[in-house]
Amino acid sequence: MVGLCASVETARDCLAEGVKDLLSRGTGPTIVEWATAIRAVGAGRYQDALEAVREAGRCPAELAVSTWALAEVVEAASRLGVSEQTAEDLRQLAETTQAAGTDWARGVEARCRALVSLGEEAERLYLQAIEHLRCSRVRLELARCHLVYGEWLRPAGRRMDARAQLRTAHEMFADTGAEGFAERARRELLATGETVRKRNAGSPSQLTAQEVQIARLAAENLTNPEIGAQLFISSRTVEWHLRKVYPKLGVSSRRELTGALSALGLGARSATHLAT
Repeated sequence: MVGLCASVETARDCLAEGVKDLLSRGTGPTIVEWATAIRAVGAGRYQDALEAVREAGRCPAELAVSTWALAEVVEAASRLGVSEQTAEDLRQLAETTQAAGTDWARGVEARCRALVSLGEEAERLYLQAIEHLRCSRVRLELARCHLVYGEWLRPAGRRMDARAQLRTAHEMFADTGAEGFAERARRELLATGETVRKRNAGSPSQLTAQEVQIARLAAENLTNPEIGAQLFISSRTVEWHLRKVYPKLGVSSRRELTGALSALGLGARSATHLAT
């Protein structure tokens, strides 16, 4: 919903606009707090994440979002050494994930348990989480699992193993446009002694699925508010995405989008496919 914005000011603007948009449709603030927490965790600002989702994780009104928020609470708390509530957070999380029984749910639960475990048990859980999430279609959660596993391996002195996990995470985050998490993975790779170049933001191949969808609608001469209404995002968020799309495609206006998308094989049919 709220992107991992390039700068703090832009992120705050996007988030503020998102809050207005959600509240205008009768959606409570829980989903906004959850999105805020993900952005904070991606940037390694664990205290901010913890503060954002403590209440969201306890809110029964939006059960699914509350469950997602609990996963962020566990990661943030484990990084900060806050353990008094972690067992209860895991218990609440497990109630939902075990009832769901999907690879996505099981993978997220295993990852959370690994974060608060030690030694061989932690590694077993990380590998279990990766196996489950590979079978799911939630690419970002799999990338996050590779990241935290790599972060666990590095201080254990297993530098080569850590690099393999972190490289995978960095590539997956960069491909999906999760810039905050990509930068976190890049910093960890640098700490292993590996040189990592930042991806060129101007590469057309790095359009995210949502950017492709927005570009296609813009090429059809829809206004930002009309695009936002179709995608359930604010017009300001649409504008922010288009400011990223133009340099990636090497264009400067809506009039040039049709030709640029067609040249890349991203016409209406391809754009719809990528966005699903």
